Amino acid sequence: MNNSQKFDIAVIGAGMAGLVCAQELQKAGYSVVVLEKSRGVGGRMATRRVSGSRADHGVRYLEPTGKFLQQLINNLKSQKNSPDTEPILQLWTDKIYELTQPQGLLLPIPKNCYIAPQGMNSVGKFLAQGLDIWFSRRVQTMQPIAEKNWCLTLEITNDAATEKPIEVMAKAVVLAIPAPQALIILEKPVAEIQPEFLKHLRFVEYDPCITVMAGYSPELEENLPEWGAIAFPNDDYLDWVGVDSSKRPHPTQPVFVIQSSAKFATTHLDTPDLQPVGKELLEYTAQQLLPWLSNPEWLQVHRWRYAFCRQALNVSCLTTEMPLPLVGAGDWCGGNNIEGAFASGLAAANWLSQMGVE
Repeated sequence: MNNSQKFDIAVIGAGMAGLVCAQELQKAGYSVVVLEKSRGVGGRMATRRVSGSRADHGVRYLEPTGKFLQQLINNLKSQKNSPDTEPILQLWTDKIYELTQPQGLLLPIPKNCYIAPQGMNSVGKFLAQGLDIWFSRRVQTMQPIAEKNWCLTLEITNDAATEKPIEVMAKAVVLAIPAPQALIILEKPVAEIQPEFLKHLRFVEYDPCITVMAGYSPELEENLPEWGAIAFPNDDYLDWVGVDSSKRPHPTQPVFVIQSSAKFATTHLDTPDLQPVGKELLEYTAQQLLPWLSNPEWLQVHRWRYAFCRQALNVSCLTTEMPLPLVGAGDWCGGNNIEGAFASGLAAANWLSQMGVE
């Protein structure tokens, strides 16, 4: 196995910003590698398979909030995963509900919500087409070396067999990961990063979220509510409850996805065993909505440490040429949402192209 491989540009992170950036750079003629610590693409556009069912446990839906997402949605409404399947994206609902406190009233909020019947990670898979992506690779360190290259050392994050090198050389690096994760890499003494760049990264703050996925007996299909999703503004426990199985063309059982408030997630963020935490959140949800929700056939819990960017930078991407070209991109640049992440990925690619990385 070769110890290292050279590229023009290394993109760290295969979420929305990283995939968009990598595609633009590849179109411009650069050799690009995407380094992703998990087993799949999409970042928070995440889908889990459990007991023959799918559950979107990250991004709930796409909404045409700006020109880039509108273009993406229009494109994916006409694209198919395969000739005999439905389009990658379709309209799920034109409204969600909000539960008002303390009155307990359900108020409809007009909102066009587009979902992927095969799971929201289908969006990431579409954006990843044709890219050289190394999965299960966490960047441990990056440092400038001779010949104007970054040297990135990689750690294998699971037991996946691979013949990929453990080092990557690149003339420029894109950090398309949450700012706190970027800091973990860059604050090591060998990095020699411009202090102002690190200062901006430290400014960014995130709220966490704990997601519960729960599946129920098929016999309860007749007891499903008319609403597809409810938001809980200003609730200490809950942020969102969705009937996730209503997104699927032929659901095998009712599946609910419950996402906590930032306050609840912060309290339990470092709890080693999340199953009791998930049960507590599910029990609270049952008390608020449907008593039978407290008795699922299966239950899984996921911890999102960097779920929602609470304090973003007022730039489309964060750049420095010292000691070598380095750019940060994501929802933490210019807009704390998916539209912002898309725009940031484009801005990062444009900056590198204008620099003319050689």
